[in-house]
Amino acid sequence: MKRLFPSRRRRVISQTVLSLLACTSSFAVADEFEWPKFQNAGNSVNVNLPTEWSPTENIAWTADIVGYGQSTPIVAHQQVVVTSTSGENKDNYHISSFSLTDGSPNWQVDVSNPSPFKNSPMVSRAAPSAVATQEGFVAFFEGGVLAAVSPDGTIRWEKNLVEQFGPIEARHGLAASLESDAKRVFVWVERSEDPYVLAIDPATGEQLWKAPGVGSASWASPRLVDVGDRQHLVCSAKGKIVGMDPESGNQLWVFEDVINNTSCTPMPAGNSQFLVGASDGRGESSAGDAASSNGLVQIRPQADGTFDVSYKWQATKATSTFGSPIVAGKTAAIVNRAGVLYRFDLESGEEISVERTDAGGIWATPLVAGNNLYLFGYKGTTSVISLENGKEIAENRCWEAAAEDPGFGGGSVLYAATPAPPYLLIRRGDRIYAVK
Repeated sequence: MKRLFPSRRRRVISQTVLSLLACTSSFAVADEFEWPKFQNAGNSVNVNLPTEWSPTENIAWTADIVGYGQSTPIVAHQQVVVTSTSGENKDNYHISSFSLTDGSPNWQVDVSNPSPFKNSPMVSRAAPSAVATQEGFVAFFEGGVLAAVSPDGTIRWEKNLVEQFGPIEARHGLAASLESDAKRVFVWVERSEDPYVLAIDPATGEQLWKAPGVGSASWASPRLVDVGDRQHLVCSAKGKIVGMDPESGNQLWVFEDVINNTSCTPMPAGNSQFLVGASDGRGESSAGDAASSNGLVQIRPQADGTFDVSYKWQATKATSTFGSPIVAGKTAAIVNRAGVLYRFDLESGEEISVERTDAGGIWATPLVAGNNLYLFGYKGTTSVISLENGKEIAENRCWEAAAEDPGFGGGSVLYAATPAPPYLLIRRGDRIYAVK
């Protein structure tokens, strides 16, 4: 069945989606792989995923995505949901659902962009990732659209943040993905003037609170970090990391002993700890000091109710790029712009190994599955690293290598990967690949 709406949005629903949602098949994904549980687990899953594939081997299915997008596929409610944008000025935004079984389309929601901007590889293109909630999905787009969709593709509510809070202007656009807990969805709009963070009720769209943003350039995402029996919402921007109370939006602490940390998301690393990443920059005078901003940060509650935030350890040589550092077994894994993998003892910060990988530079945050670490090179090569010895055991591609470096705008850029047992989903700008 195909239903077209004459208004500013369109919804397309397949005949099979209702039966797909109503049953639990052999392709069902366990709760621990669904958002936000997987996201808050620090990109680590306790299963084995495929380790070898090629354009002609072990690809279960592929699915074309309308337009272009840079967000991570979200796996929940027995389906895969991605976001994208299309049009010369990013005129339209899309939320698309695909079957986990074979990649066939379930439904698609199209929404007009309230603040069109030239569709350029130098500006984010549907970069924020959505989240799954009990009621379905919530998606956010850099043009100011925030929308909740039911598992069957029905729009539950929609908000125009530009209409509510003014234009969103930021160098290279917004890239912060949504974060969520059981009661709230967090939206971080780190724009050039008057940045803000919102907490939204996912069921109703009601604004629960609005707080000031960090006030510094960032393309990282907010992340919830366990601190004792509570959580802090941690936001990392240039030269500053801020911890907020998820229930009220009140600022709990500010950490400023960091530089060049604009791109990496703080990654949970056990209770009261998170990994922070920083790059060697693009000509900044502080670029040579960036390695010391890669490390493990600890949050220590004080008797007076404040928090002491400081490094537990700092790297000496390792720098990140767009892929965030993650916990890999008992180590911390950091990949630099040349694809060199540094592994540190998570407790002490002692350097365990340094290996150049075939993945090259990564834009996607790595993934740990079982005893393997997956590095997703932006040019399309995925390196699989054994955590037993830090050695590369396989290098794989879903599509043939491009004749030229795809750069920021090429359709063959690998942006994200998601576990969906028995599959590993790999997303490039215009397509999803399910590796079996």
